[in-house]
Amino acid sequence: MIGIGIYCHKKTSSVSDFVLGGRNVGGWITAFAYGTSYFSAVVFIGYAGQFGWSYGVSAAWIGIGNAVIGSMLAWMILGRRTRIMTKQMGASTMPEYFEKRYNSKSLKVVSAVIVFLFLIPYTASVYNGLSRLFGMAFNIPYSACIIGMAVLTAVYVILGGYKATAINDFIQGIIMLGGISAVVFCIISKKGGFSSALAQLGAISDKGVPENTLNSLFGPDPINLIGVVILTSLGTWGLPQMVQKFYAIKDDQAIKRGTIISTLFAVVVAGGSYLMGGFGRLYGSADEAVAAETGRTFIEAGANGKLKYDSIVPAMLHDALPEILIGIVVVLVLSASMSTLSSLVLTSSSTLTIDLIKPAVKGGMDDKKQVLTMRVLIAAFLVLSVVIALNPNTYISTLMSISWGALAGAFLAPFMYGLFSKKITKAAVWTSFVTGVGITVIHMVIFSLGLFPEATKAAASLKLNMASPINAGAIAMIVGLIVVPLVSSFTKVKDTEYVDKLFEECGKDAG
Repeated sequence: MIGIGIYCHKKTSSVSDFVLGGRNVGGWITAFAYGTSYFSAVVFIGYAGQFGWSYGVSAAWIGIGNAVIGSMLAWMILGRRTRIMTKQMGASTMPEYFEKRYNSKSLKVVSAVIVFLFLIPYTASVYNGLSRLFGMAFNIPYSACIIGMAVLTAVYVILGGYKATAINDFIQGIIMLGGISAVVFCIISKKGGFSSALAQLGAISDKGVPENTLNSLFGPDPINLIGVVILTSLGTWGLPQMVQKFYAIKDDQAIKRGTIISTLFAVVVAGGSYLMGGFGRLYGSADEAVAAETGRTFIEAGANGKLKYDSIVPAMLHDALPEILIGIVVVLVLSASMSTLSSLVLTSSSTLTIDLIKPAVKGGMDDKKQVLTMRVLIAAFLVLSVVIALNPNTYISTLMSISWGALAGAFLAPFMYGLFSKKITKAAVWTSFVTGVGITVIHMVIFSLGLFPEATKAAASLKLNMASPINAGAIAMIVGLIVVPLVSSFTKVKDTEYVDKLFEECGKDAG
């Protein structure tokens, strides 16, 4: 990885090179960059463990949703149009897109602040998952794992920028495909094969989990399962580190190729991870007596009394895998985590530099100064996220849900509608920003302070569904998709000449 960083450093001289690889990246590389940025230790350790435990094998629907909605449809609907419009406008970041699409510098500034603030918890969640796995495999202290990973990522991203990140993503993606396939095979084989494992899973019952539901098609809690599918699948359409991959792709052929590759990648990686997590209760138990009687691992409660969900998958791997395969899994999760982390820090540093710092500098900044500033900010961003990640009591899924909910809730609707419709107004974009961030922040405040009433059984049931930051994130996205066209129908586009000209130029660009 460091070698690739050094190699790409020689070919990285301009801002376009550093942020977008010169807009000349092929379909295979972009597809793997998209997939490896999408799936990290957050999915493999955090989400697979928590949702596999909660929903059983029906958690595999999350992986299917990620493949169909989060990968295939995202590429088919957004890919070509994003490439054409951002290239025509000369936009390198999501905030720059908002500025040039809606002719508003204030939209750029506010969206840049949102990106910076809410990418930090996502970055912390990536560290969290990797560190738990390293702790299980090597007894390395949690803090040492986090700092070591940050340093290694910093080296190759700071040296080589997007191109180094994308090439490393390709290598890391191949490791992920092979490793997850092997892990799923071992997890199921250890329990006597697929049919036997399903039968054992169906025999398990627990509070809120009746018998024969963990092995059923839609599991014990289909409503909350839908919330997870929406957040983790539709969310990619509005995440700056994901859609920015379309800015850099070379041509239409690369987009067609990338659509197929990224979808297949998601089926194996996401589908395999969630299916594996679905068998978590066969390897662990929250009841100490049951764990002792059956030989399963006892999954302890955390500081808040809830299960240590992030320890479920490491426990499964420890029990089911031979040591050599555990070594491969460690490399797998390291690969998945570093590819996501590199994408996050590159997105954040480029956003701050291009959208906030450069406009504030009198006389502007040349390419050399911009690239240097991005490199410094990458280091600063990594340090800040390390500080947050050093608190191991925060769940991976919570950190990721807060990040995805705010970013996708704010950006998805105005980004997507803005690609295809001239009628979307600035007022509608502002409304989406306010509702996306507002729903996420208000939800955090209400449930962190325990302000939700629980006087009745109905209220308690409602609280159970609404307390999830995942459901809050899904609601934020759906609200954005509704309010943007609604507000646009009551307000007017003031700079119609500017918008007409932009769409006319983008319509001519068929290259």
